[in-house]
Amino acid sequence: MTGPNHRDVRVARIGKPHGIRGEVTVEVFTDSPKTRFVKDAVFTVQPAHNDEVAFRQLTLEQARRKKSILLLKFVEFSDRNTAESLRNCELYAEPEGSASDEDSWYADELIGLSVFQDHAEGQILGQVSNLITGEAQDLLEVRLADGGEVLIPLVEEIVPKIDEENGIVVITPPPGLLELNQE
Repeated sequence: MTGPNHRDVRVARIGKPHGIRGEVTVEVFTDSPKTRFVKDAVFTVQPAHNDEVAFRQLTLEQARRKKSILLLKFVEFSDRNTAESLRNCELYAEPEGSASDEDSWYADELIGLSVFQDHAEGQILGQVSNLITGEAQDLLEVRLADGGEVLIPLVEEIVPKIDEENGIVVITPPPGLLELNQE
C-alpha cells in the first residue's frame, strides 16, 4: 500500500467511533478545519503501525461538531466496525493553496540540497539544513562545508535558483552576508 504523497500534509488522526452509522471522532492537526473538512474533500489514509486498512482514500460526506469534538462521516462506509478498524489512522491532504503558490517550499523539500554560490558549476558551499519560516520572509539555514551555519534570506534576489530535481540551490549573497550571519 502506498502512503501519502510527499507534499501532502497531515490533517487529522481518526479516533474512536461515534454511534453506529460510521461517524468517527478526529484529532485535528490543521489550522483551518472549517475549510479543510468540507463535503467531498478527499483524504489519503496512512494506517497506524503499518497495518492494512480497507481504504487508501476516504471522501468526506459530512463534518459536524458535538461540543468541542469534530465528528466526520465518510462516503465509503456507514458502520461502527469499519470505523473502529480505522482508529489511529492518519488523514493526509494536499496543502491548502498549493496550486496557486508555486514559489512556496516545505522544509523537507529543501533539507539536504547542495548550496552553490553564484552558479551551479562551482564548489559546494554547503547543504540546506533547515527552512525557518517567518512572517515577512523565510530563511534557509545552511550548514557550510567548514561546519559553520549561516542564515540566508529566501528571496529571489539572494536565492535565484532552487532545482529540487537536481538537488541544488544557487545563492548570490551580497558581500559580507555569509560572514555576518554565521552562527
